[in-house]
Amino acid sequence: MKAVGSDLNPVAVLITKALIEIPPKFANKPPVNPDADPMGMTVGKGRKAQKLPWRGAAGLADDIRYYGKWMRDEAFRRIGHLYPTIKDENGIDRTVIAWLWARTVPCSNPACNIKMPLKTTFQLSKKANNRHWTKPIVNRETNTISFKVQNHPTDVPTEATVNRNGATCIACNTSAKLDYVRQQAREGKMSEQMTAVVAKGYKKRLFISPTDEHVQTALSAEPKWRPSAALPEKALGFAVQNYGITNWHQLFTERQLLTLTTFSDLISEVRPLIANDGADDEYADAICTYLALAIGKSADYGSNFASWHNGRDVIGHVFTKQAISMIWDFAEVNQFSKSTANWIGTVEWVAKAVERLPAESNHGKSIQADASTTVHANDGPIIVTDPPYYANIGYADLSDFFYIWHRQGLRDIYPELYAGMLTPKTEEAVAAPRFDDPRQHFEDGLNKTLTLMRQRCTDDYPSSIFYAYKQQEEERGGQTSTGWETMLNALVKSGFHIIGTWPMRTELSNRPRSLGSNALASSVILVCRSRPEDAPIATRSQFLSKLKQELPDALDKLTSGARAHIDPVDMRQAAFGPGMGIYSRYSQVIRNNGQPVPVREALKEINDAVATYFDEQQGQLDEETRLCFDWVTQHGFDKGRYGDVETMARASNLAMSTVNDIQHLMTAQGGTVQLNPIQYFNPDLKSSGRDTTAWEGCMRMAWHFSQEDGKRIPGAAEVAANMLNGNTDNVETLARILYDHYDRKNQPGNALIYNTLVHNMPEIRQAAAEMQRANQAAII
Repeated sequence: MKAVGSDLNPVAVLITKALIEIPPKFANKPPVNPDADPMGMTVGKGRKAQKLPWRGAAGLADDIRYYGKWMRDEAFRRIGHLYPTIKDENGIDRTVIAWLWARTVPCSNPACNIKMPLKTTFQLSKKANNRHWTKPIVNRETNTISFKVQNHPTDVPTEATVNRNGATCIACNTSAKLDYVRQQAREGKMSEQMTAVVAKGYKKRLFISPTDEHVQTALSAEPKWRPSAALPEKALGFAVQNYGITNWHQLFTERQLLTLTTFSDLISEVRPLIANDGADDEYADAICTYLALAIGKSADYGSNFASWHNGRDVIGHVFTKQAISMIWDFAEVNQFSKSTANWIGTVEWVAKAVERLPAESNHGKSIQADASTTVHANDGPIIVTDPPYYANIGYADLSDFFYIWHRQGLRDIYPELYAGMLTPKTEEAVAAPRFDDPRQHFEDGLNKTLTLMRQRCTDDYPSSIFYAYKQQEEERGGQTSTGWETMLNALVKSGFHIIGTWPMRTELSNRPRSLGSNALASSVILVCRSRPEDAPIATRSQFLSKLKQELPDALDKLTSGARAHIDPVDMRQAAFGPGMGIYSRYSQVIRNNGQPVPVREALKEINDAVATYFDEQQGQLDEETRLCFDWVTQHGFDKGRYGDVETMARASNLAMSTVNDIQHLMTAQGGTVQLNPIQYFNPDLKSSGRDTTAWEGCMRMAWHFSQEDGKRIPGAAEVAANMLNGNTDNVETLARILYDHYDRKNQPGNALIYNTLVHNMPEIRQAAAEMQRANQAAII
């Protein structure tokens, strides 16, 4: 059976073609470039080197590398003079890695009127052996500010000159509101100033003060063409229009535009070169496809919305999240260097991906289609879809960032995909502000799509729907999520019955949004079948009874059997599956008066049932832990009356004569009691000398996850290995309960610690077991 994938968005279609459709066509074929050996590829180096036949997509990847390097060399021949070297303090020429810039606007003080740099940090590198910062120097004679790189740790400015409230002038200390900055930008008065140059040194980055030569060279670039399309006036994930940025080309400096347009033009020039080396038209088109994808990736790093990461000394990219947010200091990459975000590195990234793709069978096809009007399936279809997440992501608008660069080189190869100036917008099923009624537009599109899916389904095959909308984002105050409600309402109305929930890890744990946030780590797969035409009607009380009866067992499986996969942040999303499975098995759920119970009300009941489940889990914990949690819910880590803890102790069935019995958990002083905070449970704290309670074990592990060093898992594993009862299950149960508590109180900083602890619990257990085995071996 052939798999057919479709998407309205041409960028998504192209990527899918590159993944599943193109590689099998050229499986096991040798590359055509003149440097390749048609008899086989060399694997390994030195004595370990051996020649193997070309397998899979290895030949295709080899050609991507070869012709990508040709494009690099040809581009450097044309515009390399715009990427000069820079002399270090010893007069040695160094290859530039990046130029660092800050945006500027005129100071709001008429007596000053200097171009004030908008800086979020002056620190260039935080690495211990290479700390550098850039110092602003005010010259009142010329009324300008220049920057000089410093390598000493003193006098480093700690305050940003711009934040969400406004900006402050370095020269006169005048403050201006953010509205002033936006107005200046809209009037065309926002510009950029070079603040430092990053160069390649011996095993480290060099940071050098800007020179007039480098500033003038950057400003001298004159691209022959630029993407002419306008940014959307209203879109999800865009805020840059408030700063007068209304066209796509404004997301790039002139030098960046010249570099990207040069590479784009070279796509049409490299194609006949590939053909001359013996490739047929289809193969030449394939190579050009991957090289165009490399240009898109280069644009992601080669934009004036790419930042410099002073913790790792690398260039970040624009799409650290599904949005284009305003940034004030940016890094301009040298595509011709051999360091971070260079062109050859980007081509290599693409080539490695191609090399590892399965290419032995040709069972996949990718086409452009509107899912609300067309379902491409064979007899007995298995339909899998990942619909838009309501108003979370503006797919089409954001995809235009890449589309404008793909189009130049690929519109002759894929005329059906690149016929328009931008991606299709009208048919997109997303609650975007460009529609008069965003919610209704989304709901209509989703209803049409799911109804069409339901008509094409058979009883032999279930359908699977991915969804990763974080419903807590709109659940505060007892409300349920509009995104989830609309999605599930469409499923029920179209005649689907949810029969299973499979949480699947779909996000990188090191993605920027995961670091320091409770972002979703999993997608929830809703497994659905057609609901029988004769499905019964249930009363509201019958639905609640089934929910109480069946949901706890389902949640046990999600928190026990799948511990390595379900983070607390994903828990409520995962719980929707079994909860809505009960609701959707009925043709209708009605109240006593005959009125239907809407999906919104069912979701609220499911949320309440999940909360009850976590409340009941406390009963499985030891008495001391229950006492501490009760204290947290009432007092947090603040002081309370001594009598309160005695009352709570009796309620927890904890026999104690004085608070001294739990002094390792609480501190009493002057008639008050205070729960010991996480900081109290540092590794220097000696064990209490008793079976470790879930609370003490959890706090000791949480201490490590409240630190920023890289020893969090080993530290927590040592705690687990030293627990006298050796049971970390209750620690994980408590961490889930604490996450749920802090999430409901909208305290993401506290919730994050416990979510991260649960996420890493499988690795903690494994490391603890290894420590215990090592200790036993040492004793023997």
